[in-house]
Amino acid sequence: MRILAVEDERALLEAVCGVLQEEGYQVDKAERGDEGLLLAERGIYDLLILDIMMPGLDGVSLVKKLRAKGQLTPVLLLTAKDSVESRVEGLDAGADDYLVKPFAVEELLARTRALLRRNGKYSADGEVSYGPISLKTNEHDGFVGEHPLKLTGKEYDLLQYFLHNREQILTRDQIFDRIWGIDSEANYGIVDLYVHYLRKKLAEYGCDNYIRTIRNVGYILKGQKENV
Repeated sequence: MRILAVEDERALLEAVCGVLQEEGYQVDKAERGDEGLLLAERGIYDLLILDIMMPGLDGVSLVKKLRAKGQLTPVLLLTAKDSVESRVEGLDAGADDYLVKPFAVEELLARTRALLRRNGKYSADGEVSYGPISLKTNEHDGFVGEHPLKLTGKEYDLLQYFLHNREQILTRDQIFDRIWGIDSEANYGIVDLYVHYLRKKLAEYGCDNYIRTIRNVGYILKGQKENV
């Protein structure tokens, strides 16, 4: 799971990122709202954690811009304002939840898990599935039925991304940025290579055709054999 945290208080930002990373999340960060918007617009995140008061662009305005473009990534707002008006403004802008500073680490993690479940990323037992293909976080592996795929780390991340965005076209740029990171020095051809690896493991159980190539664009996880 990949999370973007945007907070201008560096110590708090580092603390939030550290806690999330310890829980196994991949975390990108920004200290300005305008920088956060550029990252969020790439559409590679499962959750956005945004401070309300930031230089460049405040958190509420950031949410409004994303929602206006049709992006529905869950948003958790961090606010130092504990007023009803402040909370209502954020929720009306399209945020999904909020935390008032200072907050307990346990509450941050609980709200993170709740938003990811609410968005359909995982069931209560940490599993996400599509047709016969599933991914179990407690075993850190993919399955076809009850058969383990014995995935490597990147293969696991790739299947997770496909499952979370099933029946949606993912560009090679999006896949690269999500799995290898925006600053990676790897070649974009690595996307096609790892899709090949993943298909090969799914092919053992007749499911390699679930990942289909969209010519000159990217890939889609889709069960029905129909034109896309």
